[in-house]
Amino acid sequence: MKTMKCNFHIVKKLLRLLCLSAIFAPLMLMGQAMRHQPNSAFGPGERLFFRAYYSSALTGNVLAGDASLEIQPTLETIGNRNAMRVVGTMHSRGVFSLFFRVNNRFESLIDNAAIAPLFFMRRLEEGRYRRNQDVRFNHITRTATSNTGTVSIPSYVQDLISVFYFSRTLPLQNPSVGDQFVVDFFLDDSVYVTRIVFDGYERITTRLGTFNTMRFKPMVLTGKVFSQPYPMTLWISNDMNRIPVRIQTGLSVGSLKLELSEFSGLRNPITSFVTSPRANNRQ
Repeated sequence: MKTMKCNFHIVKKLLRLLCLSAIFAPLMLMGQAMRHQPNSAFGPGERLFFRAYYSSALTGNVLAGDASLEIQPTLETIGNRNAMRVVGTMHSRGVFSLFFRVNNRFESLIDNAAIAPLFFMRRLEEGRYRRNQDVRFNHITRTATSNTGTVSIPSYVQDLISVFYFSRTLPLQNPSVGDQFVVDFFLDDSVYVTRIVFDGYERITTRLGTFNTMRFKPMVLTGKVFSQPYPMTLWISNDMNRIPVRIQTGLSVGSLKLELSEFSGLRNPITSFVTSPRANNRQ
Protein backbone atom coordinates (compact mmCIF):
# COMPACT_ATOMS: atom_id res chain seq x y z
CA MET A 1 0.00 0.00 0.00
CA LYS A 2 2.84 2.37 0.92
CA THR A 3 4.54 1.52 -2.38
CA MET A 4 1.37 2.47 -4.33
CA LYS A 5 1.13 5.81 -2.51
CA CYS A 6 4.80 6.49 -3.18
CA ASN A 7 4.36 5.69 -6.86
CA PHE A 8 1.27 7.93 -7.03
CA HIS A 9 3.20 10.92 -5.63
CA ILE A 10 6.06 10.28 -8.07
CA VAL A 11 3.60 10.24 -10.97
CA LYS A 12 2.05 13.51 -9.76
CA LYS A 13 5.47 15.17 -9.60
CA LEU A 14 6.34 13.91 -13.07
CA LEU A 15 3.07 15.28 -14.46
CA ARG A 16 3.76 18.67 -12.87
CA LEU A 17 7.25 18.70 -14.36
CA LEU A 18 5.85 17.82 -17.77
CA CYS A 19 3.28 20.63 -17.53
CA LEU A 20 5.92 23.16 -16.48
CA SER A 21 8.20 21.98 -19.28
CA ALA A 22 5.38 22.43 -21.82
CA ILE A 23 4.81 25.98 -20.60
CA PHE A 24 8.42 27.12 -20.36
CA ALA A 25 10.12 25.04 -23.06
CA PRO A 26 9.48 27.65 -25.80
CA LEU A 27 11.03 30.35 -23.63
CA MET A 28 14.02 28.11 -22.81
CA LEU A 29 14.47 27.53 -26.54
CA MET A 30 14.33 31.29 -27.16
CA GLY A 31 17.09 31.71 -24.60
CA GLN A 32 19.34 29.57 -26.77
CA ALA A 33 18.51 31.00 -30.16
CA MET A 34 17.25 34.59 -29.95
CA ARG A 35 19.19 37.45 -31.54
CA HIS A 36 21.08 40.24 -29.80
CA GLN A 37 19.89 43.70 -30.84
CA PRO A 38 22.38 46.46 -29.95
CA ASN A 39 20.74 49.11 -27.74
CA SER A 40 22.40 52.22 -26.34
CA ALA A 41 19.27 54.41 -26.35
CA PHE A 42 17.24 53.36 -23.26
CA GLY A 43 17.11 51.11 -20.23
CA PRO A 44 15.23 50.34 -17.00
CA GLY A 45 13.98 53.37 -15.10
CA GLU A 46 13.28 55.63 -18.10
CA ARG A 47 10.08 57.67 -17.67
CA LEU A 48 8.47 59.84 -20.38
CA PHE A 49 5.35 61.97 -19.88
CA PHE A 50 3.34 63.80 -22.53
CA ARG A 51 0.52 66.32 -22.80
CA ALA A 52 -2.06 65.78 -25.53
CA TYR A 53 -3.66 68.76 -27.31
CA TYR A 54 -6.60 68.78 -29.69
CA SER A 55 -6.89 71.57 -32.24
CA SER A 56 -9.67 72.54 -34.65
CA ALA A 57 -11.18 75.69 -36.15
CA LEU A 58 -14.10 75.38 -33.73
CA THR A 59 -12.24 74.63 -30.49
CA GLY A 60 -8.85 76.19 -31.00
CA ASN A 61 -5.98 74.46 -29.16
CA VAL A 62 -7.29 72.68 -26.03
CA LEU A 63 -5.70 70.29 -23.54
CA ALA A 64 -7.11 66.83 -24.28
CA GLY A 65 -5.22 64.52 -21.93
CA ASP A 66 -2.01 62.95 -20.67
CA ALA A 67 0.09 60.00 -21.76
CA SER A 68 3.09 58.21 -20.30
CA LEU A 69 5.67 55.53 -21.12
CA GLU A 70 7.60 54.06 -18.21
CA ILE A 71 10.20 51.29 -18.18
CA GLN A 72 10.04 49.66 -14.77
CA PRO A 73 13.30 50.03 -12.78
CA THR A 74 14.11 46.31 -12.45
CA LEU A 75 14.31 43.55 -15.05
CA GLU A 76 11.97 40.55 -14.84
CA THR A 77 12.87 36.95 -15.61
CA ILE A 78 10.59 35.13 -18.06
CA GLY A 79 11.73 31.55 -18.54
CA ASN A 80 15.48 32.18 -18.72
CA ARG A 81 15.14 35.55 -20.47
CA ASN A 82 15.56 38.98 -18.86
CA ALA A 83 12.83 41.39 -19.86
CA MET A 84 11.92 45.05 -19.40
CA ARG A 85 8.33 45.76 -18.42
CA VAL A 86 7.04 48.90 -20.12
CA VAL A 87 3.78 50.47 -18.94
CA GLY A 88 1.98 52.95 -21.18
CA THR A 89 -1.10 54.96 -20.23
CA MET A 90 -3.43 57.44 -21.94
CA HIS A 91 -6.09 59.47 -20.11
CA SER A 92 -8.40 62.22 -21.33
CA ARG A 93 -8.71 65.39 -19.24
CA GLY A 94 -11.01 68.32 -18.59
CA VAL A 95 -13.75 69.29 -21.00
CA PHE A 96 -12.48 66.80 -23.58
CA SER A 97 -13.51 63.94 -21.24
CA LEU A 98 -17.11 65.14 -21.34
CA PHE A 99 -17.25 64.41 -25.06
CA PHE A 100 -14.88 61.45 -25.36
CA ARG A 101 -13.49 59.72 -22.28
CA VAL A 102 -10.22 57.80 -22.73
CA ASN A 103 -8.69 55.48 -20.12
CA ASN A 104 -6.13 53.19 -21.77
CA ARG A 105 -3.36 51.02 -20.35
CA PHE A 106 -0.72 49.01 -22.21
CA GLU A 107 2.01 46.72 -20.90
CA SER A 108 4.79 45.09 -22.86
CA LEU A 109 7.46 42.68 -21.63
CA ILE A 110 10.40 43.34 -23.97
CA ASP A 111 13.30 40.92 -24.14
CA ASN A 112 16.29 42.86 -22.87
CA ALA A 113 18.74 41.43 -25.42
CA ALA A 114 16.56 40.87 -28.50
CA ILE A 115 14.44 44.05 -28.04
CA ALA A 116 11.35 42.05 -29.06
CA PRO A 117 8.13 41.48 -27.11
CA LEU A 118 7.49 38.34 -25.09
CA PHE A 119 4.07 39.41 -23.79
CA PHE A 120 1.69 42.27 -24.54
CA MET A 121 -1.38 43.47 -22.66
CA ARG A 122 -3.91 46.07 -23.79
CA ARG A 123 -6.89 47.51 -21.88
CA LEU A 124 -8.88 50.10 -23.82
CA GLU A 125 -11.71 52.36 -22.69
CA GLU A 126 -12.49 54.92 -25.40
CA GLY A 127 -15.98 56.38 -25.17
CA ARG A 128 -18.26 53.33 -25.21
CA TYR A 129 -15.64 51.15 -26.87
CA ARG A 130 -13.94 48.47 -24.76
CA ARG A 131 -11.15 46.13 -25.80
CA ASN A 132 -8.98 43.73 -23.76
CA GLN A 133 -6.17 41.74 -25.34
CA ASP A 134 -3.29 39.59 -24.08
CA VAL A 135 -0.68 38.24 -26.50
CA ARG A 136 2.20 35.78 -25.96
CA PHE A 137 4.95 35.87 -28.59
CA ASN A 138 7.28 33.03 -29.56
CA HIS A 139 9.91 34.31 -31.96
CA ILE A 140 11.44 30.87 -32.56
CA THR A 141 8.23 29.12 -33.63
CA ARG A 142 7.07 32.43 -35.18
CA THR A 143 3.67 32.39 -33.48
CA ALA A 144 1.60 34.84 -31.45
CA THR A 145 -1.13 33.51 -29.16
CA SER A 146 -3.89 35.87 -28.06
CA ASN A 147 -7.33 35.57 -26.44
CA THR A 148 -8.76 34.58 -29.82
CA GLY A 149 -6.19 32.07 -31.11
CA THR A 150 -2.71 31.53 -32.51
CA VAL A 151 -1.41 33.12 -35.71
CA SER A 152 1.87 33.02 -37.64
CA ILE A 153 4.19 36.02 -37.33
CA PRO A 154 7.55 37.12 -38.74
CA SER A 155 10.47 36.63 -36.36
CA TYR A 156 10.90 39.53 -33.95
CA VAL A 157 7.63 41.21 -34.85
CA GLN A 158 6.90 44.10 -32.50
CA ASP A 159 3.79 45.02 -30.51
CA LEU A 160 2.18 48.44 -30.24
CA ILE A 161 4.57 49.52 -27.45
CA SER A 162 7.77 47.64 -28.26
CA VAL A 163 7.79 48.97 -31.85
CA PHE A 164 8.55 52.42 -30.42
CA TYR A 165 11.51 51.14 -28.39
CA PHE A 166 12.89 48.91 -31.14
CA SER A 167 12.78 51.85 -33.57
CA ARG A 168 15.03 53.79 -31.20
CA THR A 169 17.76 51.15 -31.72
CA LEU A 170 17.83 51.48 -35.51
CA PRO A 171 21.08 52.77 -37.07
CA LEU A 172 20.39 56.48 -37.51
CA GLN A 173 23.87 57.97 -37.66
CA ASN A 174 23.73 60.93 -40.05
CA PRO A 175 20.61 59.86 -41.98
CA SER A 176 19.77 61.51 -45.29
CA VAL A 177 16.33 62.82 -46.22
CA GLY A 178 14.35 59.97 -47.74
CA ASP A 179 16.15 57.17 -45.85
CA GLN A 180 13.65 54.46 -44.89
CA PHE A 181 13.41 51.87 -42.12
CA VAL A 182 10.90 49.00 -42.24
CA VAL A 183 9.47 47.43 -39.06
CA ASP A 184 6.81 44.70 -38.60
CA PHE A 185 4.27 45.05 -35.78
CA PHE A 186 1.37 42.96 -34.49
CA LEU A 187 -2.08 44.38 -33.71
CA ASP A 188 -5.54 42.79 -33.42
CA ASP A 189 -4.28 39.38 -34.59
CA SER A 190 -2.80 40.85 -37.78
CA VAL A 191 0.72 41.76 -38.86
CA TYR A 192 1.35 45.22 -40.28
CA VAL A 193 4.47 46.78 -41.72
CA THR A 194 5.43 50.34 -41.00
CA ARG A 195 7.89 52.20 -43.19
CA ILE A 196 9.53 55.07 -41.29
CA VAL A 197 10.84 57.80 -43.58
CA PHE A 198 13.44 60.34 -42.42
CA ASP A 199 12.13 63.81 -43.29
CA GLY A 200 14.97 66.08 -42.13
CA TYR A 201 16.37 67.93 -39.11
CA GLU A 202 14.44 70.60 -37.23
CA ARG A 203 14.89 72.75 -34.12
CA ILE A 204 11.56 72.96 -32.27
CA THR A 205 10.41 74.79 -29.14
CA THR A 206 8.08 73.23 -26.58
CA ARG A 207 6.97 74.10 -23.06
CA LEU A 208 10.13 72.32 -21.83
CA GLY A 209 12.38 74.38 -24.06
CA THR A 210 14.12 74.11 -27.42
CA PHE A 211 15.40 70.83 -28.86
CA ASN A 212 17.38 69.77 -31.90
CA THR A 213 15.34 66.99 -33.44
CA MET A 214 15.14 64.50 -36.29
CA ARG A 215 11.78 64.50 -38.10
CA PHE A 216 10.18 61.25 -39.29
CA LYS A 217 7.00 60.33 -41.13
CA PRO A 218 5.70 56.77 -40.59
CA MET A 219 3.83 54.99 -43.38
CA VAL A 220 1.81 51.79 -42.95
CA LEU A 221 1.56 48.78 -45.21
CA THR A 222 -0.71 45.76 -45.19
CA GLY A 223 1.11 42.64 -46.37
CA LYS A 224 3.52 43.74 -49.11
CA VAL A 225 1.45 46.59 -50.54
CA PHE A 226 2.25 50.14 -49.43
CA SER A 227 -0.76 52.23 -48.44
CA GLN A 228 -1.01 56.01 -48.52
CA PRO A 229 1.07 57.60 -45.75
CA TYR A 230 -0.71 58.47 -42.53
CA PRO A 231 -0.77 62.22 -41.86
CA MET A 232 1.62 61.83 -38.89
CA THR A 233 4.95 63.45 -38.04
CA LEU A 234 7.34 62.52 -35.22
CA TRP A 235 10.11 64.73 -33.85
CA ILE A 236 12.81 62.65 -32.10
CA SER A 237 15.61 64.12 -29.99
CA ASN A 238 18.82 64.31 -32.01
CA ASP A 239 20.99 62.59 -29.40
CA MET A 240 21.71 59.07 -28.21
CA ASN A 241 18.41 58.80 -26.28
CA ARG A 242 16.16 59.35 -29.33
CA ILE A 243 13.13 60.23 -27.22
CA PRO A 244 9.97 61.61 -28.86
CA VAL A 245 9.67 65.34 -28.27
CA ARG A 246 6.51 65.87 -30.33
CA ILE A 247 4.02 63.70 -32.25
CA GLN A 248 1.37 65.28 -34.46
CA THR A 249 -1.34 63.65 -36.55
CA GLY A 250 -4.27 64.88 -38.60
CA LEU A 251 -7.79 63.66 -37.80
CA SER A 252 -10.98 63.68 -39.84
CA VAL A 253 -11.79 66.88 -37.95
CA GLY A 254 -8.87 68.84 -36.53
CA SER A 255 -5.54 67.44 -35.35
CA LEU A 256 -3.96 65.86 -32.28
CA LYS A 257 -0.55 66.72 -30.85
CA LEU A 258 1.44 64.96 -28.10
CA GLU A 259 4.29 66.95 -26.61
CA LEU A 260 6.93 65.83 -24.13
CA SER A 261 6.18 67.42 -20.76
CA GLU A 262 8.56 65.61 -18.38
CA PHE A 263 11.29 62.98 -18.47
CA SER A 264 13.67 61.18 -16.12
CA GLY A 265 15.95 58.16 -16.00
CA LEU A 266 17.44 58.71 -19.47
CA ARG A 267 20.34 56.44 -20.36
CA ASN A 268 22.43 59.22 -21.93
CA PRO A 269 22.89 62.98 -21.52
CA ILE A 270 20.19 64.86 -23.45
CA THR A 271 22.58 66.83 -25.65
CA SER A 272 19.76 67.80 -28.05
CA PHE A 273 18.36 70.17 -25.40
CA VAL A 274 19.31 73.72 -26.43
CA THR A 275 17.63 76.20 -24.07
CA SER A 276 14.94 76.27 -21.42
CA PRO A 277 11.79 78.46 -21.81
CA ARG A 278 13.20 80.88 -19.20
CA ALA A 279 16.41 81.27 -21.19
CA ASN A 280 14.35 81.88 -24.32
CA ASN A 281 12.39 84.64 -22.56
CA ARG A 282 15.62 86.47 -21.64
CA GLN A 283 16.82 86.58 -25.25
